[in-house]
Amino acid sequence: MKFGKRLQQQIREALPGWRDNFLSYKELKKLVRLISAAPPSMRGGSRPEAEAEAEFVCLLNTEIDKFNAFFVEQEEDFIIRHRELQQRIQRVIDKYGGQSSSETHYREEMAKIRKDIIDFHGEMVLLMNYSNINYTGLAKILKKYDKRTGGLLRLPFIQKVLTQPFFTTDLVSKLVKECEGTIDAVFPAAAAASSAEENGGEREAITVAGEGIFRNTVAALLTMQEIRKGSSTYSHFSLPPLSLPESDIIHSLQLPSPIAIP
Repeated sequence: MKFGKRLQQQIREALPGWRDNFLSYKELKKLVRLISAAPPSMRGGSRPEAEAEAEFVCLLNTEIDKFNAFFVEQEEDFIIRHRELQQRIQRVIDKYGGQSSSETHYREEMAKIRKDIIDFHGEMVLLMNYSNINYTGLAKILKKYDKRTGGLLRLPFIQKVLTQPFFTTDLVSKLVKECEGTIDAVFPAAAAASSAEENGGEREAITVAGEGIFRNTVAALLTMQEIRKGSSTYSHFSLPPLSLPESDIIHSLQLPSPIAIP
């Protein structure tokens, strides 16, 4: 699948509030076509192609600012939500722990928290995918620019991108691992299966603001695996292959066969 189609698919699959924050790939492609249409001797002059070149660079910088603002906002929200979930778990343990008469209430409260943690984990996976696919789009459009115009914009621009907040996913990755650790430690597999059965199944329970996130998260994992796997076009501008951790929550988010997304 061509990258432009994959990006449009990801935008359709994104949470509603995220859809305006992806790379404006189509607009950048149009500018590259306009710039490359001019004879080499006329590039950099006063013709419309020169204006398109300046607009291209300006749009790239605007896109990076957009990615950073959105990513940092989500990251800050995740830090707060992660702390709140840990506090909720501790409050339930303090309130019901060790009281056999309160076991039913304890299980009900913990089941609610588990659903929220899975939702939370899914959103963080989606943000990591957001970072991956927007970086990949920038690398591809810059490669297209250099190839069609004879310019040398890709290397310095990618070096700039590598230092941007939206590309630096270390904190989100850490929160994802902590989230998986909480699921594995606090909600053992047997209890998880029991609570899923009691509440109509885990997949139906995974929702965010009325939107099903289970399918979105699986699609994000599949996309990250696809765009990060080695290929004949793999280069030092490509992201490294994705290695999924051996966690119960990761396995619960994977389907037995690839998803066919219209």
